Amino acid sequence: MITRTQAIRLLEEAGCAPNVIKHCKEVASLAVEISVKAKAAGNDVNLELVEAGALLHDVGRCRTHGISHAVEGFRLAQSKGVEPEVVEIIKRHIGAGVSKEEAKELGLPEDDYFPRSLEEKIVAHADNLIKGTKRITINERLELMSKKNIPEYTVQRVKKLAEEVERISR
Repeated sequence: MITRTQAIRLLEEAGCAPNVIKHCKEVASLAVEISVKAKAAGNDVNLELVEAGALLHDVGRCRTHGISHAVEGFRLAQSKGVEPEVVEIIKRHIGAGVSKEEAKELGLPEDDYFPRSLEEKIVAHADNLIKGTKRITINERLELMSKKNIPEYTVQRVKKLAEEVERISR
């Protein structure tokens, strides 16, 4: 599994801005906290996978800050030989997922971008709770999404993911 040091080096070598790297570190910190709680509650969570995926979730922002950063990051990490499980976290971290139909509308390769594994869900949720480098509540995230005129079904999807992750990490 790619280590924390290797993941940070990959972010730097890819050309990610310092603020993006700080954001990734904050997401990783929160994702690991959530994972430790989930593990204590009896869930089988791979902490190393969560940390690696969270650190690299925004590696695609070295190429674009649009929604396609997930696909760009997926391709970049894949080309660098990063483990498939980590690469999938990068691909599936946007919001609470994107359907094949939505992907097509957004100009992404037609694919399913929904987080499936517990580790994918934890990273996506943790990312939703970090704005820049500041932790926010799920309600603050939902409010920000509503202000940006993000479709209500997407807002509800993020809320549902939050409820699921919070339920398993109690």
